[in-house]
Parts: sequence; C-alpha cells; structure tokens
Amino acid sequence: MSAMTSPRAAAEAPVSTAPPLRLVPGGAEPPGRPAGSPAPPAQLLGLADEERQICAISRSTVQAAIEVLAGTRPAQQLARRLDERCLCALQHRAALTRRVPCGASPTAGRLHRNASVRSVRACRVSADVYEASAVVVEELRVRAVALRLERSRLTWRVTVLEIG
Repeated sequence: MSAMTSPRAAAEAPVSTAPPLRLVPGGAEPPGRPAGSPAPPAQLLGLADEERQICAISRSTVQAAIEVLAGTRPAQQLARRLDERCLCALQHRAALTRRVPCGASPTAGRLHRNASVRSVRACRVSADVYEASAVVVEELRVRAVALRLERSRLTWRVTVLEIG
C-alpha cells in the first residue's frame, strides 16, 4: 500500500495467489547444531549438568586445600569432602609448610598466599568416577592440581589430591 492509496482501495485489491510455505526435510537446522545431527538426548544433558557440578566441587575443594596449606583454614573443614588418606596427606603437607622458617628463603613466607583457582576441567572416567585438573595462581607461581572424585552414596568424595 502506497501513501496515495486509500485503505478501502487496498482492501479491494486482488490478493496474491502465491503457494503456501511448506517444510522440506533436511532444510535449515536451528543454529548451534550441524545439519542432519539429531537432537541431544536427555541423558547427555544430564551428564553436562553433572560435569558442571563436578567442576564446582573441584573448584571449591582446591581453593580450600590451598587455604589449608597457607594456614588460613583448618584442614578439618575438608573432612567431609576428602577421604581419610587425602586429609592426612594434606594435614602433613600443611604442617611441613608451616615448619619452613620464613628466613630460609625470600619466598618461604609467601607460599600459598593470595591463591585463586583460575580454571577447572573434568573428565568422566566411569559412571561413578571423575578426574579433574585445576590451575591455581598464587602470588609467586602457578600450580597444577589433580583430583579424582568418586561417588560415595549420595555425595562426591575426593580420593586423590595432588598439588604441584
């Protein structure tokens, strides 16, 4: 309809007889999926949620473990998350770190200070086991941390914790 045509004339004008649109199989797919790929099953979506949960657990556990080594958090706060061997090893390492005299080296007093977890990656090993890695940035260095998480009844427990 142009500016010169009245609404009544536009209503009386013949209507185009173009054929209706129809869907063609193999046509355009929604963005984000390659053409011809099936929709992701609900099981895969559940695994993605579980992996995000594992990454969150790993991030908080690694942050707390580094704080234990720095002496700003008691190791017993990790008793529910770590199995007994990991907890004992972490307590032992924290005790050794505290025994290092600050005057022994210029960096000894600043070990594990101002640490933050930069990234976490998780890999599913089996239905009840994940392995994760984390990158921790401290004041003086960058560390790698490796974890193994196993499902224990209703919770995930860290059964291996290696801090580089």
